[in-house]
Amino acid sequence: MRTFSLTLNVWRQKSASEPGKFVTYKAPNVSEHMSFLEMLDVVNDDLILTGGEPIVFDHDCREGICGSCGFMINGIAHGPNRATTVCQLHMRSFKDGEELWLEPWRSAAFPVVKDLAVDRSAFDRVIAAGGFVTAPTGSAVDGNAILVPKPDADLAMDAAACIGCGACVASCPNGSAALFSAAKIGHLGFLPQGQPERDNRVLAMVEQVTLEGFGHCTSTGECEAVCPKGIQISYIARMNRDYLKASIAKRPEASVGGSG
Repeated sequence: MRTFSLTLNVWRQKSASEPGKFVTYKAPNVSEHMSFLEMLDVVNDDLILTGGEPIVFDHDCREGICGSCGFMINGIAHGPNRATTVCQLHMRSFKDGEELWLEPWRSAAFPVVKDLAVDRSAFDRVIAAGGFVTAPTGSAVDGNAILVPKPDADLAMDAAACIGCGACVASCPNGSAALFSAAKIGHLGFLPQGQPERDNRVLAMVEQVTLEGFGHCTSTGECEAVCPKGIQISYIARMNRDYLKASIAKRPEASVGGSG
């Protein structure tokens, strides 16, 4: 088993209202089989034993499916490997003696909670604005009662793979949440169950994105490049089309006639 040492420059910040700075730590005896978060666990154990304050970072399932973890590693969201979350990034991706820079997602809509952890509740409010379908209560409907074409089902499932980690926002030079919102709007928009509220959904969710302070999409493609689930920016184009159509459909009719 290969072991090696790293130098970590970690962003330390007590809260969103206080200034932060990079602090340097040594990570000796790093196993190539560790995940990145396991490596930080060991660093934190050493900090605690020496009376230091552990590095704060978000995590939960550590299986790449919950979207809780995430920060920048050398300027790249989730680190150097494509389609990989921080918790699934293994230390064999790094070299002995390498120097790493760790910092939180940088976005006005994601205020720093502490160190590498940020508040991503803005995403929750975007989903609450319209990321749902209205369904009658009662017994479950038969699974085959509403037929869904295979291509539509595949597109819906691809969009639903979004885990809401925020890497797209952190990587976008504008801090846009377009890929996230497009995925959440799109996976319902492809299904028959999502059609009755399709117009209201896109209008409400895009409005909430604006209210949360996210930037505008200028199609740089950084979001797609770092998305751990490989969601494509073509969903953004679909969201924009839906938004335009819904805006026109909701526009009040022009008054008819003139003054006599």
